[in-house]
Amino acid sequence: MMAPGPRNLITDVAGLKVGNATDHVLRSGVTVVLCEEPATAAVQVLGGAPGTRETDLLEPHNTVQTVDALVLSGGSAFGLDAASGVQAGLREAGRGFAVGPHRVPIVPAAILFDLMNGGNKDWGRYPPYRELGYQALADAGETFETGSAGAGTGALTATFKGGIGSASSVLENGFTVGALVAVNALGSATVGNTPHFWAAPFEEDGEFGGLGLPTPFPADARIPRTKLSPRPAGVENTTIAVIATDAVLTKAEAKRLAIAAHDGFARALWPAHTPLDGDLVFALATGRSGRAPAAEDFIDLCAAAASTMARAIARGVHDAAAMPGDVMATWATR
Repeated sequence: MMAPGPRNLITDVAGLKVGNATDHVLRSGVTVVLCEEPATAAVQVLGGAPGTRETDLLEPHNTVQTVDALVLSGGSAFGLDAASGVQAGLREAGRGFAVGPHRVPIVPAAILFDLMNGGNKDWGRYPPYRELGYQALADAGETFETGSAGAGTGALTATFKGGIGSASSVLENGFTVGALVAVNALGSATVGNTPHFWAAPFEEDGEFGGLGLPTPFPADARIPRTKLSPRPAGVENTTIAVIATDAVLTKAEAKRLAIAAHDGFARALWPAHTPLDGDLVFALATGRSGRAPAAEDFIDLCAAAASTMARAIARGVHDAAAMPGDVMATWATR
């Protein structure tokens, strides 16, 4: 048994804050997950077209055990600059991995492709993402905007606008799991030509419309809907996410949690993990509960990682806001 946390956001996991920086002219932005203290982290990439920074250090066999923050950004490879802005803010605060007299903030990052969404990308010599990263860090708090904000500002799916989504689950064993995701998938979060979400079996309290699954199931449900058809100009993709818990985990266990959270992608998006998506999940374990899970509790954590991620994906699409110049409709204005 599980239920949403008080905010139904990833910040229900103690020790985490989230900040967004949004540029509606650019139709892009940055989202930062700030760890109040360094947190154990891992990553799993299952998409065929990832864009990342400092993900190798997250492998269990490598030296650095914890991170100071994680960055999700729009802008394709240009968006990787956002991590430099976050590093700058953390260095000013005295945060980072100690190397002699120096401190090096550890800030892994992932990006999504939103260059062809109608925004003005004529930014001159240098892209704006470093400053957006700095702003997003400064904005970090326990509440934050979902939908068309931060890294989800210009996100699109095959059928509706995407966006930033988040959800949380408090388990019967006392652990909390939270998910944060920028939904910019090649595929669709909804079933066939309907507004019903693939994630419907996991919905809590009507958080993304309360429609359930369609009855009867539409004949076109099994036909993959992608940005390649019927919109051949669109290959701007990738869903990037963070799964987090207050449990005490090793890096290897955090990686297993990230792997499990990818099941939430498959539950909420059809198709997912394609060669044109860079689908990625970071995992964070803040350890604030003070407890390491027993084997059976870890299974529950992994199940909650999948279901919470599926809900967050649906919420990201559900919460997207309509704006002048949109190239796609929102779920709300369908």
